[in-house]
This record gives sequence, C-alpha cells and structure tokens, in this order.
Amino acid sequence: MTTRVIIVDDQAMVRAGFAALLAAQSDIDVVGEAPDGLRGVELSRRVRPDVVLMDVRMPEMDGLEAARLLLDPPPGVTHRPRVLMLTTFDIDDYVYEALRAGASGFLLKDAPPDDLIAAVRVVASGDALLAPSVTRRLIADFARQRPAARRGPELRLKALTDRETEVLTLVARGRSNTEIAGDLVLAEQTVKTHVSRVLTKLDLRDRAQAVVFAYESGLVVPGE
Repeated sequence: MTTRVIIVDDQAMVRAGFAALLAAQSDIDVVGEAPDGLRGVELSRRVRPDVVLMDVRMPEMDGLEAARLLLDPPPGVTHRPRVLMLTTFDIDDYVYEALRAGASGFLLKDAPPDDLIAAVRVVASGDALLAPSVTRRLIADFARQRPAARRGPELRLKALTDRETEVLTLVARGRSNTEIAGDLVLAEQTVKTHVSRVLTKLDLRDRAQAVVFAYESGLVVPGE
C-alpha cells in the first residue's frame, strides 16, 4: 500500500528536498505541498493524504493551529490524517501542544534522510514517533513546567486495571511493545491488547497522547 503525503512548510527548498527524498520511495507518494498552515489545511481536505508533514512555525497560520484543525475537524469533515510535526528546535512549546492535540510525533528538520523516511512509515502505520529521547524530554520538561490541575486525568486513571496502568507507565517511559513484553513477561500480542484498551478507556488517539496523559496525570513524574 502506498502512503500519501503532503508537505507543509514555508521554505520552498525544504519542501522540494523532502518531496524529492520521499517521492523516490516506492511506497510513498507525495501528493501536494503548501507554504503555510492555512493552505495546508485546505490542501489536506482536498487531496486527503495519509500523513501531513507539518512545519511548526509558518506565516498566515502556524503548524499548531493547522494541526488542531486537521485533527479535530468541524462537523461534516471526516478525514483526519496523521500529522508529523517538523521543527528546528528540539524543545519547542508548539510541538508539545501539537502532541496534546493529537499529532503523532515530531522530527527535527536536520534529521538524517533515513530518519525522515522511517518516520513517515511509522506514523502511517498508526504508531507514534516516540523513539527519540528528545521527544520524551520535551514532554517531561513541559509537564514539569505546567503542574496544571490534575483531578480530571487522575479520575480517568481509575478506569484502568493494575496491569493496564503498568503498561501505560512503560509506554510513557518510551518502551516499545517488545520491551514491555519482556519487562512484564507477557506475549507481545497481549501487550498490544493492553495498549489498545488503555487508549480506548482514556479516549486517546495514539501512544503520543498516552505519553502526554501519563505525565499530566502524575502517573509518571518527570526526572524519575
């Protein structure tokens, strides 16, 4: 199956470079480009891509607002692509807010080409791009800076079984399903089932939102 991608970035050379790199892959089809968030949203709704590569800082409409519109569309709009944020900075408030809004992860613009290709494939498969340690540091840093009222998230945690809580904790610490299976002495398929139940019970879209939830609820404490 071919993954349909659009690239939203205000720098023409960045768009062209990413497009050429991705279009050279047999399983990726670049179906459009846009120079700002507003036109990116319009393009996405017209061509219905699987993945949107979204720059964080752009004129007209920034990547955060565009991601929110794509991931929480108005009534009548059913298409919700996966959004992969692109940023120049490894610690960026906008990226954290995008993860909260449902973005599937983020990638530094100067990442090696193979990382970009792999990131698109990971996000297209429905997983979240949480492997880089910088992502976990970003979430931890902003969770520490914002000890917001946690009563709501804490109450939602009560819906989980003890095992599901263990699995969520390990997801938040960056463990893969294979690693969680080893830690808890479970079959990997069992771990996948637990992760799916956690997402359903907490009304979360993917692992990226699960990590944010785990920090904001106090289940995982930054710096532990």
